Amino acid sequence: MIELKGIRKVYRMGGEPLEVLKGVDLSIGQGEFVAIMGPSGSGKSTLMHILGLLDKPSSGSYRLLGREISELDDVESSYLRARVIGFVFQQFNLLPRMTAEANVALPQIYLGERSRPADARGRLAQVGLGDRAGHRPNQLSGGQQQRVAIARALVNDPRIIFADEPTGNLASDQSNEIMGIFRELNERGITIVLVTHEPDIAAWADRVIKVKDGLVVEDTVRRTREKGSAAPRPRLPGSFLLSRLEVYENLLSSVNSIISNKTRSFLTMLGIIIGVGALIAMLAVGTGAQRAIEKQMSSLGTNLLAVMPGNRAQGGMSLGRGAVSRLTLEDAAALAKLPNVTRTDSNVQGAAQLVYGDKNYRSRVTGATAAYPSMRAAQPYFGRFFSAEENVRLEKVALLGQTVVTQLFGTENPVGATVKINRKNFTVIGVLPMKGAAGFQDQDDTVIVPLNTGMKLLLGKKYVDSIWVEVSDYTLMSDVQEEIKALMRKRHGVPAYKEDDVSLMNMADLQTMLTGTIKTFGTLLGIIAGISLLVGGIGIMNIMLVSVSERTREIGLRKAIGATRRAVLLQFLIEAVIISVTGGLIGIIAGTGASLLLARLSGWTIYVSPFSVALAFGFSATVGVVFGFWPARKASLLPPIDALRYE
Repeated sequence: MIELKGIRKVYRMGGEPLEVLKGVDLSIGQGEFVAIMGPSGSGKSTLMHILGLLDKPSSGSYRLLGREISELDDVESSYLRARVIGFVFQQFNLLPRMTAEANVALPQIYLGERSRPADARGRLAQVGLGDRAGHRPNQLSGGQQQRVAIARALVNDPRIIFADEPTGNLASDQSNEIMGIFRELNERGITIVLVTHEPDIAAWADRVIKVKDGLVVEDTVRRTREKGSAAPRPRLPGSFLLSRLEVYENLLSSVNSIISNKTRSFLTMLGIIIGVGALIAMLAVGTGAQRAIEKQMSSLGTNLLAVMPGNRAQGGMSLGRGAVSRLTLEDAAALAKLPNVTRTDSNVQGAAQLVYGDKNYRSRVTGATAAYPSMRAAQPYFGRFFSAEENVRLEKVALLGQTVVTQLFGTENPVGATVKINRKNFTVIGVLPMKGAAGFQDQDDTVIVPLNTGMKLLLGKKYVDSIWVEVSDYTLMSDVQEEIKALMRKRHGVPAYKEDDVSLMNMADLQTMLTGTIKTFGTLLGIIAGISLLVGGIGIMNIMLVSVSERTREIGLRKAIGATRRAVLLQFLIEAVIISVTGGLIGIIAGTGASLLLARLSGWTIYVSPFSVALAFGFSATVGVVFGFWPARKASLLPPIDALRYE
C-alpha cells in the first residue's frame, strides 16, 4: 500500500536548512498494524504527516496504492485524504460549534456525496458514543473526544488510518479503550499506522518501526499475520466540483462564525451600511434634482427657441441683452413662415399692480397669443384660455397663476371675477396650472393677458420682448437657429461686420446643461459615497484576515479530511459576501429612510430609483467578493500541516 524511497524533508529555519528526514526507505502492506516510535525530534511525526498527505517531502518517491504522490494535483490529493485515508490527531481537532454527529459526518461533504446521518451515528455507536451524538466537544471528556475523532476517520470507510499520538492526552484506562478500537479495526482489514513514544502503546502493533535522527534504524515484526489481498488502485476523479451539501455546510459555518462574533461582525458591516446608505441617499438627491429640472423644462418644451433682442450700447456702455427691444409682430409672422417652424408666440412682460376688493398684490403680467398654452404645456386646469379673436379685439380678460389666486382670492373661485390690473378692469377666465419655482422665480406668480391687450392697454409697448418659435423636430434646432439669425439680419438691415441684433435661447441646450450639471454633481456625491464603500471593503478584508488567523487550525482540519483549495476558498468567500450583502441590505433600508427624511425636512425632490438600489446592492456584494478574495485565497493556499500547527 505504501512505498517510500529516499524520502527527505528539509525545513528552512532563519535561512539555515534543517534536515528532519534524511532518506527514509519504507514499505507498508495491506492490513498491517504498524507503530512508528522514536524520541522527540527524531522525525517520526514529520514522517507520519508525509504518509498522510498533510505535508510534502523535499525529495524522494512516495507511492500510495501504486500512485506517485508528487504527480497528484490538489483535487486528487484531497480525494485521497477524504476516501482512502483517515486521520486521528493527538489534539482531536474537533470543530467546537458542531455536535459530535456533525463532526463525524464532516468528511462526507468533501466527497461530493449526500450526507449520511445514519453512517455518522453508526460510527459513533461503533466507538461507544451512540448516546452522545448531539453533544458538542466541550461537553465530552478527552477520551470521548478522541473516540469522536476516530469515528470521523472511519465515516468514509478508509483503507488506511493514520494516528498521531492518539493516546498522548489520555489516561491509561482510556488509552487501552482507544487501542482496543484500533485493534478491532485492524482485524477488519483496515491498515493502521500510528506514531507513539510509549512502548506499552506500541505493544498493540504487529510491527514496530523505530526512527532516530531522520532515519529508520530498526524495523521489528512482532506478530506475523496473514497478508491481505493487494489493495485495488483508487480511481481518482477527473474533476471535483463542489456539491450542494458542501455549499450549504460552508454557508452554515459562515453564519455560525458571524453570529459567534456579533459585535465584530456588526462593526465590519457598519462601513458597508454607511457606504450603501450614503450612495442611495446621494443618488436620490441628484436624481430628484434632475427630474425636477426636467419637469420644469418640459413645461417650456425642449423644441422651443426663444428669440430675444441682442445687446445694445448707449454712450459706449452696454445696456445688456433685451435693454432695447426691436422685435415686431411682423418679425414673428416672418419667422412662422420659415421651414421646420410650426408656430410662434410673441410675448411682452412687465410689472402689474393687482387689486381685488380690499386686497392689493404686485405681480408680473405677460402678454401672449392664443398659442401660448399649447406651446408651454399651460392649459388652464380650471376655466379656459383666451382665443385669437379676443386678442384681436383687445379683450380685457386674464388668467391667473396659483400664487396670485391665493393672494387675492384665498379659497374663493376666481373665474368670472373682475380684478384691476394697473387700474383697468379685467375679467378672470381661467387659472393656470402649477409650475413651481424655477431658481429664485415663482412661475405661478404671473398673470397672462392677450398680447395686443398687454401691449396697448397695460404696458404701452410698441415692440415685443421675445418671440418663441416651435421647431417641428428638436434635431433640426441648429439649422433653424441659423435660418432665424439670417432672416433677422436681413429684416433689420444688420451689416456683415456687426454682430447679430438678436440672441437665441435653446431650451433643449439649457436643459442639457442643467441636467448635465446635476449629473456631475450626483456623480461626485456617488464617488464620495463609493469611497466610504471602499473603506467598508477594507474593513471586511481586515476582519476576514483576522478570521483566517483565528480559524487556521480549522482550515488545516478541513484540508486533512478532504477539503480542496476551492472548498476553503468558497467557505471564506461566502462569509465575506454574507457580511457585505447583509450590510448592503441594511444600507438600502437606511439610505431609503434617510432620503425620505431629507425630503420631508428640506422639501427637496427626492427619487430613490431602482437603478440606484441595484447599483448599491451590486457594489456591496462586489466589495465582499473583491475584498474577501485575498484572505480566502490565503486560507486556501495554507498547507494542511502548517495550518494544523498554527498557534
